[in-house]
Amino acid sequence: MASQTGAIVQQSLNVLMGDQSFLPNLQEKEREQAFKSLAAILSTPNKVHKAFLRITVEDGSVVRIPAYRIQHNDTLGPYKGGIRFHESVNEDEVTNLAALMTLKNALHEVPFGGGKGGVVINPRKYSVKELYLICKKYVQYFSDVLGPDKDIPAPDMGTGEREMDWMMAEYKSIHPGQPYLGSFTGKSIVSGGSLGRREATGKGVYFTFRYLLHDFLNEQSDWLAGSSNPYAQTALAHANRPLSIAVQGFGNVGSVAALEAYKCPHLHNKVVAVSDRNVTLFNAEGLSIPVLIEYAANNQGDLPSTPESLKELGIRADILEREAVLYLHVDVLMLAALEEQIRADNVSKVRARIVVEGANAPVTGEADDVLNANGTIVIPDILANAGGVIVSYFEWLQGRETQFYTEEEVYKLLYAKMQKTLTGILPAYFGEPTPLRQSCYNHAVTKLSTSLYRQGKLY
Repeated sequence: MASQTGAIVQQSLNVLMGDQSFLPNLQEKEREQAFKSLAAILSTPNKVHKAFLRITVEDGSVVRIPAYRIQHNDTLGPYKGGIRFHESVNEDEVTNLAALMTLKNALHEVPFGGGKGGVVINPRKYSVKELYLICKKYVQYFSDVLGPDKDIPAPDMGTGEREMDWMMAEYKSIHPGQPYLGSFTGKSIVSGGSLGRREATGKGVYFTFRYLLHDFLNEQSDWLAGSSNPYAQTALAHANRPLSIAVQGFGNVGSVAALEAYKCPHLHNKVVAVSDRNVTLFNAEGLSIPVLIEYAANNQGDLPSTPESLKELGIRADILEREAVLYLHVDVLMLAALEEQIRADNVSKVRARIVVEGANAPVTGEADDVLNANGTIVIPDILANAGGVIVSYFEWLQGRETQFYTEEEVYKLLYAKMQKTLTGILPAYFGEPTPLRQSCYNHAVTKLSTSLYRQGKLY
């Protein structure tokens, strides 16, 4: 587990250790031993699976590609977590992401544990046939540890419904006659996927922000107005006024979150900047997000990056460096790209007073401390980007029951699930001035610790 995640988990355990109303049957030495066990269990994965996938590429040569499946914890249910295809994938990263999945599922009361997978490739450098072979090999190498009641992968960075369809088909061929619809989630609709799954993470990211800044703020405005909590003051300062939003990353998560902001009837939003791996586009008057989404869909996910292409689209925007999106003078910054985008060395340049983590771990621990000390509201990944795993759970259920929900039903269930989590977390966040990330971890660790104790796993 990465130092940031591990440190926050340990802080949560320290809080629980000192709260005698938590597991009151455990006293003195027995209590100390139990909490040592909890620290050991939560800081390490149950199993680490690594393989080198043997692939014959189209020029006839053989390559060996490192691949991982990390199974962190299954106390609350089968392991669950995405498979990412990216050249930066490594064992430490995948282990940390698996731990985050354990905590995320516990926070949102999704009956899954935490897992994660990764393949060390740049998928843009492989043909469709080669990617198909990589997906087949991944399932072949890890088939013994995957399954609808064991470990259920989903898409992540560099993968999507196409890859999940390929993987499910391979799982089905390896395990004939066994249930297979729930072996992978994030599949296409025709392969048993759920309506709304592709958009779920981005919609959840925006819903979390909207609920905090609109629903909760309006319901609790009198209480918040009388509070000296610095985060409450930041929230109130952004209430009932136009908000400028910048979105880093324009993939499945960022583009959907940007579109939700663009068309939201509850808040007066202007999406003034978006970025991808090449550029930042900025217009203080706001950007036409639907036009940019259509362009990206027809250009391998890339945004327009030349004055000519912008003119052809009828979009007025300044073309800036891709990192510029982080430092613009905006109210809200949504991070939907990679890890460690805001760090100790650049956090002082971030002007947004509300930061929303659509990606996993885009803010480092040191930067998080600085932002929180300034009263900046940081809506953490564990809270904001859980829409994907929540709808994956609905997909898993639909596959088991072979009864499928409408898109409207999926979103209704998603928002209800996230709202329940938010109503349990936000009063504490705006009461005692504990950073929102720590509040979420406290909640998740409490749930996991209680289950581990009840299951007799602390002895």
